[in-house]
Amino acid sequence: MKTKTVYKCLIALLLMMSMTYVGSSQTAKLDRLDQRAPVANRTPLAASSFMKLPIGSIKPQGWLRHMLELEKAGMTGHLKEISPWLNFETSAWANKEGKGERGWEELPYWLKGFGDLGYVLLDNDLIGEARKWIEPVLSSQRPDGWFGPRDLLTSLKSKNNPNGVPDLWPNMIMLNVLQSYYEYSQDKRVVPLMTNYFKWENQLPPSAFGEGYWPKVRAGDNIESIYWLYNRTGEPWLLELAKKIHANMARWDQDVINWHNVNFAQGFREPAIYWMQDNQADLLNAAERNYQKAMDTYGQFAGGTFVSDEDSRPGYIDPRGGFETCGIVEFMHSFEMLTKISGNPVWADRCEEIAFNSFPVAETADMKALHYLTCPNQIQLDRGDKSPAVQNGGTTFAYSPFQVYRCCQHNVSHGWPYYAEELWLATPDHGLAASLYAASELSTKVGDGTQVKFVEETDYPFIDTIVLRLSSPKAVEFPLYLRVPRWCDRASVRINGKTVEVKTSPLSYIKMNRRWADGDTVTLQLPMKVSIRTWAKNKNSVSVDCGPLSFALRIEEKWLKYGKDDKWAEWEVLPATPWNYGLVLDGQDAAKSFKMVHKEGPLAGQPFSLEGAPLMLQVKARRIPEWQQDSKTGIVGLLPQSPARSDQPIEEVTLIPMGCARLRISSFPLIANMPTPDHRPVK
Repeated sequence: MKTKTVYKCLIALLLMMSMTYVGSSQTAKLDRLDQRAPVANRTPLAASSFMKLPIGSIKPQGWLRHMLELEKAGMTGHLKEISPWLNFETSAWANKEGKGERGWEELPYWLKGFGDLGYVLLDNDLIGEARKWIEPVLSSQRPDGWFGPRDLLTSLKSKNNPNGVPDLWPNMIMLNVLQSYYEYSQDKRVVPLMTNYFKWENQLPPSAFGEGYWPKVRAGDNIESIYWLYNRTGEPWLLELAKKIHANMARWDQDVINWHNVNFAQGFREPAIYWMQDNQADLLNAAERNYQKAMDTYGQFAGGTFVSDEDSRPGYIDPRGGFETCGIVEFMHSFEMLTKISGNPVWADRCEEIAFNSFPVAETADMKALHYLTCPNQIQLDRGDKSPAVQNGGTTFAYSPFQVYRCCQHNVSHGWPYYAEELWLATPDHGLAASLYAASELSTKVGDGTQVKFVEETDYPFIDTIVLRLSSPKAVEFPLYLRVPRWCDRASVRINGKTVEVKTSPLSYIKMNRRWADGDTVTLQLPMKVSIRTWAKNKNSVSVDCGPLSFALRIEEKWLKYGKDDKWAEWEVLPATPWNYGLVLDGQDAAKSFKMVHKEGPLAGQPFSLEGAPLMLQVKARRIPEWQQDSKTGIVGLLPQSPARSDQPIEEVTLIPMGCARLRISSFPLIANMPTPDHRPVK
């Protein structure tokens, strides 16, 4: 296929190029962020396709910056007021001797995103609070190399190990915290701590990496941190440790070995991570194979998730099934990692799909509460038990800052900060790639080392135009890569107002290698059109897309407050308008059935809300009386088979972007072509 050819040619070009980017001096100062450089893979690791730019190089603007500011003002920014696991006085993570109340994943989960939130916003208050927690972690290392809570050293117990063995999982998360902290601060204590910790790991027996439920499934995170350190120190024994972990952990390279949604969202990428060391094509392909296996069976709807409300279960594929908030943010992180590892633009597309359509509604619009499960079809967010339609009991749909499922309460923090850090990527030919489009400012070195600045102006994904304005002290030659999404077949580029002849195809990069000058302006247009996807495995239902956005029925929301905390409200959300519609589409050209309506005025600061939705689609529909709400659980009924029959009158309904619809029908039945009640043919 043409798309695959374009992708393969790009990867071949990138892999043949030698890398001269190096890590920055450990004595770099916080006020000299521009002196740091991207870090590429050292040999024998596979050459980097793309590289992460130093944290702080990218300053998000527009709607994305507002999301980050809402996160600071909301639950994540104030979680220490809410969470019993973030007590600095008693937490074992906050004690330099690792003593105190048991510390597991909650504090590292939260700190993983909280610190990066401060770094991308350059917010001294957030950075200072993160540093307060990081300091005792850095001081907690024992002479043998272990760091963090001491009780984790014996917390995994089994028949074979009644005295307990180390739980390596929480430290994997804390390593991510320290990696980001180092990338921002260049604190010279981080590299020795990680080196000594991995020396401690290296003396463990191989069986230690197959212990426990979480560690053995998620050990790909451990390998990623080892490669991060290897790229900065070049210690050969680190690669031997990575090989030992891969050989003894759960073998994602062989098949999907666990259907817990967060385990999958993290674990499926492991073969591609290890591919950088082993260089066997089957490993790189295994990540795609794992992804397709999940999506082809359980992900037959829009939004980028699959039914795994905690685990995927045979027969549970209807879009009323959910996906954890933890799984959403970990999926995004995996897609971002795989973009850099493989250079394949499909992973950036997948990151956008879930970020724009599923992630925003996992939280309230003010980001002061979240729910455990987000579903493509979800008509009522009450606190009642939804099992067995969804796997877990308890409150899984209502919004609350006091999550019973505390993993999501803490882990949601890294979703938007990590996304902001991946908008731009460095390339091995000393250029730049615009990977995830959003308004931003970028300051970095290109070409011969010239410091340049790009200002990206756009309201993407709600408009199709991206404008890049360059500031540079002198003319400088470097390549600029622009991602063309899979849904766009007519991308175009203008430089300084003049159309540039470029070869474009969906799911590729436009490469422009030229001598750039101060004031140059690049305008990328990615025309968006309405399209329909039919999901044969889910009752022939359809979803509606326009560009990277999928659409859902606009359902008026009735918000009911509950709980006893006035500052941190809990909410049920009930439907105030009908929802059980099937679409009436033009049989010759379904896309012509829709009328696009743009909201007047500037984009709302929070566009991912019912009131802030910047664009709408109007379409004809009929209600399907047989499609009803489950009387016991309040969950939406199973999809009717399409084409569905209805004798109800035709109505015009409004669809809004899925990411704006906290109550949503996004998988629609199609209405059969049958007479209306007065026997006039439907047109």
